[in-house]
Amino acid sequence: MTEEKSVVNKEYTFSKETDLVLKCAMKVHSEIGDGFQEVIYQRALADEMNNVSLRFNKEKEFPVFYQGSKVGSRSADFVVFDKILVELKSIDELEQRHYSQALNYLKAFGLEVGLLINFGAPSLQWKRVIATRKAILSENCLNQKFSDQQSMQSMISRAKSILKETFGYEDFRLQQEQAINQVLHKKDALVIMPTGGGKSLCYQIPAMMFDGLTIVISPLISLMKDQVDQLREYGIDAVYLNSSLRPEVYDFNVRKIISGKVKMLYVAPETLMMEKTREMLSNLKVDCFTIDEAHCISEWGHDFRPEYRQIAALRDDFPEAVCMALTATATPRVQEDIKNILKFDDSEEFISSFDRDNLFLKIVDKKDPVNQLLDFLFTRKKQSGIIYCFSRRQVDELSETLEDEGYSVKPYHAGLSDGMRAGNQRAFIKDDVQIIVATIAFGMGINKSNVRFIVHYDMPQNIESYYQQIGRAGRDGLRADCLLLYGSSDTQKIQYFINKKKGQEREVAEKHLKQLKKYLESLECRRKPLMAYFGETYPNDECGMCDNCLSVDDDVEDLTIQAQQFLSTIIRSGEKFGATHIADILRGSKAKKVLENEHEKLSTYGIGLEFSKDQWMQISKMLLRQDYISKGEFGGLKLEKPALAVLDGTENVFGTMDRSKTSLEGEAVVRTSSEIENEYDEALFDILRLKRKELADEQDIPPYAVFPDTTLVEMAYFYPQSKESLEPLYGVGSVKKEKYGDTFVGVIKNYAAEHGKEEKKKSIAKQIKRKTGGQKFEIIGEAFNAGQSIELLAEEHGVKDMTILKHLKDFLDDGNKLRLEGLLEASELSLRQRDQVMKSFDKKNPLMLRPVYDDLDKKIGYDELRVMQLYYLAKEKQ
Repeated sequence: MTEEKSVVNKEYTFSKETDLVLKCAMKVHSEIGDGFQEVIYQRALADEMNNVSLRFNKEKEFPVFYQGSKVGSRSADFVVFDKILVELKSIDELEQRHYSQALNYLKAFGLEVGLLINFGAPSLQWKRVIATRKAILSENCLNQKFSDQQSMQSMISRAKSILKETFGYEDFRLQQEQAINQVLHKKDALVIMPTGGGKSLCYQIPAMMFDGLTIVISPLISLMKDQVDQLREYGIDAVYLNSSLRPEVYDFNVRKIISGKVKMLYVAPETLMMEKTREMLSNLKVDCFTIDEAHCISEWGHDFRPEYRQIAALRDDFPEAVCMALTATATPRVQEDIKNILKFDDSEEFISSFDRDNLFLKIVDKKDPVNQLLDFLFTRKKQSGIIYCFSRRQVDELSETLEDEGYSVKPYHAGLSDGMRAGNQRAFIKDDVQIIVATIAFGMGINKSNVRFIVHYDMPQNIESYYQQIGRAGRDGLRADCLLLYGSSDTQKIQYFINKKKGQEREVAEKHLKQLKKYLESLECRRKPLMAYFGETYPNDECGMCDNCLSVDDDVEDLTIQAQQFLSTIIRSGEKFGATHIADILRGSKAKKVLENEHEKLSTYGIGLEFSKDQWMQISKMLLRQDYISKGEFGGLKLEKPALAVLDGTENVFGTMDRSKTSLEGEAVVRTSSEIENEYDEALFDILRLKRKELADEQDIPPYAVFPDTTLVEMAYFYPQSKESLEPLYGVGSVKKEKYGDTFVGVIKNYAAEHGKEEKKKSIAKQIKRKTGGQKFEIIGEAFNAGQSIELLAEEHGVKDMTILKHLKDFLDDGNKLRLEGLLEASELSLRQRDQVMKSFDKKNPLMLRPVYDDLDKKIGYDELRVMQLYYLAKEKQ
């Protein structure tokens, strides 16, 4: 035995006999895994030092190396020895004693040896024994597969238990369960879910189940504290490391991590790549790397961050750790880039729908932006919201204006000091301020669940930015409004900056702007082009949650004559001038430009005095949206082919003149909200919200970390008066029920006693879902089929007839039948008109109202068409 016992970088030199056995183990390493290699290594070292009982202190001695390769530190759990022994026999220098030594190593550690035969046996005997062993292994594999299935069911059951008991949710959403199952089985996953879709649960639940540490890589250090605070409210051990921490707090968190008491570590990529961080982690068991906002890793993403690219290399240091990448805004191209960089396979991809069905999408023409915004905010004085502006100057001016109007508002942009930005963001998150006016610098990864509106005061630069920004609203699942003011001056600003770019960068920016304009000018359901951008087909004809789907016949006018006048003036002036000049001609203006070009001599000069200049500008925008005209290189308007049919009188033009109204009132709000949202007790909600704020301030945490608005809304609807009655409510898990239950139940009891309210025990037992229409359409549909009229149902539920019709259509769409006679009672059309409508539905798509409306020359309104559409579809199901 060699005398060489020196240690160099924890690498040992063994005797020839032991070295041969180790070579064999290394040779078949890929088949048997780190576990066997570790066992052989430890036993060999023990033999060399003549101390069979030697064991390593893993924290101090591991990782160790052999021939430059790292030796794993996990236990062997399933080892196939056939290959080992065949390899041992094939080594020429190996003698019987080496073979015996290898078997002794295995037996010394209590491992099953599947093949024990005479070293000198003939090859035929080897083959027979190996064949027998394969049969045994095959049976073992079947048993293992069954065991794996049981294990998988057990893990998912535990995950569901954590979902309910810790987080207070009854069911997984979207593809949460599949993604969690993937990660629990230590398989990498790319998770694409809309903001508010529950991405964080996909790694938080596995983190609670793993033995080791889960590292969450997040791009914004300013949000980590809130994320960690929220987890601690659920009783989960989590810390963060970043430059905002005082040295003593940073060191305290490091000590907690090293002690193994922490389940989740939040860290920025810059901090993660620091040498001291990597050294600390090298001695820990890391089970999962979670990459939040993973689109930052791709150059094709709208928010590329070079430091994110380094994360991929870090994975090599932790080969046993699973990796999960999450984002809400990734086009198919960005998704492919993420997978390629992180070396993910297609089978490891979980893409949920990009649709956020609780967001109401509305685009209006930018006309008088300040007053348009004030009209929008008038009924939202107690709501949290974000207003996005193009420039810092605009942010400052608008925030001052809103403050003068009495709104609780703060600015946020890169020109403010770090302290002011952090303070304003903190005030917003803690509900000390209701509104943030910001540039795009604000909001990435924002975790505030009760943002009720997003306003784009100026146009965003691309659809990805728009989608990500509106995604910050309604994360609690309640209805939220997304308003965008669309003006040509905004387009010109963006084009100005695009013109400064070069090559591919400019080409991509031009494409993004074109796609955004197409979305903004679309007349179809907003979700169709929005989903299409992300490679998804929206399955419905109407979403019922955007301005285009809610447009009614009163808004639509026959503007054929005005369109002909406008188009004729474009031609007569040589298709060289913009909308302002065309409007001046039609209005008979004496403007210098009109007179210099002798356009006062045109036959259309002064024929449009019945419309204001602004109205002619609206007609111009409408004709652009409907592709009757387009803009040339220098802004001059020119006719497209469809315009010729308008000029010769074979095609009519219909449109909405005024698209600048920002408010959404009355019936439209009822139609786009759930029963609970429409009928909860607002006075009680305000009291509960004040109590939540008080509790949050005492603990220095955001109010939504106590309970989201959704929970308070359900409390104000069901009036639960015991802690047990809180359990079915959204977001009430066992930890929060015990921590806050008595306080909130006490508030509700006092209010109920004072106002004569009773707990809705039956409703709680049924656990009515919050989803729009949820259970109500079933109640209304069944009542209607039982003989109740639409008029009586509307009176009973305190809504309008059109709302009942919407519920009946939902009932029909859910696969149920409707009685026909009761539907026609709601129609005031004559038999002749009904016949015309039915024939039009036969010709056109019965699921689309606009083509039928046009086919009937707009003589029958949308309310009547909705009644007849329901009748037509119900008749088809008979």
